[in-house]
Amino acid sequence: MISTRTERDSLGEIQVPAEALYGAQTQRAVENFRISGLKPRPAFIWAMGVIKRAAAEVNHDLGLLDSRRAEAITQAAQEVMDGKWSAQFVVDPFQAGAGTSHNMNVNEVIANRATQIMGGKLGEYLVHPNDHVNMSQSTNDTIPTAIRLGCLRRLDELLGALKNLTDALNEKAVEFDDIVKSGRTHLQDAVPVRLGQEFGAYAKAVERDAERIRDAAEALRRLGIGGTAVGSGLNAHPEYHTRMVARLSVLTGFRLRESDNLFESMQSMADMAAFSSALKTLALTLIRIANDFRLLASGPATGLDEIRLPAVQPGSSIMPGKVNPVMAEMLDMAMMHVVGCDASVSLAAQAGQLELNVMMPLIAYELFEQMQITIEAVRAFTEKAVRGVRANREKAEGWLEKNAIIVTALNPLIGYAQGAALVKEALKRNLPIREVAIQKAEAGELKHRDEDRAVSAEEIKAALADLRKLTGK
Repeated sequence: MISTRTERDSLGEIQVPAEALYGAQTQRAVENFRISGLKPRPAFIWAMGVIKRAAAEVNHDLGLLDSRRAEAITQAAQEVMDGKWSAQFVVDPFQAGAGTSHNMNVNEVIANRATQIMGGKLGEYLVHPNDHVNMSQSTNDTIPTAIRLGCLRRLDELLGALKNLTDALNEKAVEFDDIVKSGRTHLQDAVPVRLGQEFGAYAKAVERDAERIRDAAEALRRLGIGGTAVGSGLNAHPEYHTRMVARLSVLTGFRLRESDNLFESMQSMADMAAFSSALKTLALTLIRIANDFRLLASGPATGLDEIRLPAVQPGSSIMPGKVNPVMAEMLDMAMMHVVGCDASVSLAAQAGQLELNVMMPLIAYELFEQMQITIEAVRAFTEKAVRGVRANREKAEGWLEKNAIIVTALNPLIGYAQGAALVKEALKRNLPIREVAIQKAEAGELKHRDEDRAVSAEEIKAALADLRKLTGK
């Protein structure tokens, strides 16, 4: 049997684990919401901790909270920020709307820890969860502020992972720049490209997505803390909002700014939805790149086999020697999960009514989930796939030699119609387009597109001599 202590809230008495730092309202949430077994992410816990610390310091400066309690709350909140009490945050993200249970979980942990610091016992509440830790606050302004701060906390980590991926792709773009291969559109043969150009395009796509994420994050710097329940600032000092934003800027090191409309900050989750959408757009890019890696590495005997991915684990329990593109497959699945998270954020963001969006716990969990999954999946793909990818020059150039669509280079000489006829014949005879075109020219069967004369074999050879010229800059 677990030892318990008796605590009381507005609904009456309830048994709480004797050594738990949380209290009655958290315990009720634990019992009511046995849904997923999930817990809040560390970034969210940290963000709530820094809000509670800032609030204690600001309320003390405003003369609303005595020094002894303010110091105890500050110490306890800092311990929360440092991750010391992470195991005490136990409320499922699928819970009552707005996040009251999350907020009270934090309030109770800090209140009990602050009580201990002041020499009291758990449950004695020399520092009260509502009156002192939650002073000048509401769930309705602390939770959206925590979402914003938590995302900003991991922003540099995310952008750093994307920068490493971009750099790795650019390095491969340089390494592979002299390999001319078949381009493909509609999954069919197209004009030549360089393998380095493909990888350079991947790098630029990731770089642009990182820019979109950075731009979307700017709106998260606008804080509505101090709006309390509906944006009116009820029960908060007139200077509280301004001072809180300033204090949070110091404690976090982030460039934060005041909300220009606290009512809007309570009602709207649009900033979070926009940030989630930027993460989703990145996910779509990464799915596309991962799928290209899988195509380019397909085979090897019966596929494209233009690149070789690092062999990081056996690929089959029944087929000896089989190696699969597992890191690209992982990235696909991880990013599909991110797309699903964004769908949840989108649905939750539109589900607010009147003065409040009560779906904030879901938005919080899904945003932090997106960031966690993206950061780690990108890191793994970069280190275990991109950095070790090798080009198969022989196969890439071999496919190009068989590609009839390089006839496009002859368009200025013989025009579209004669070119199409050459392709048809080359495919029928299973010969390279170069060979068929030279044969036709030697037989005097190819006419110049704009002049009344035959095209010579030498002109054909010159046009097809350096396929690299067809790939542009």
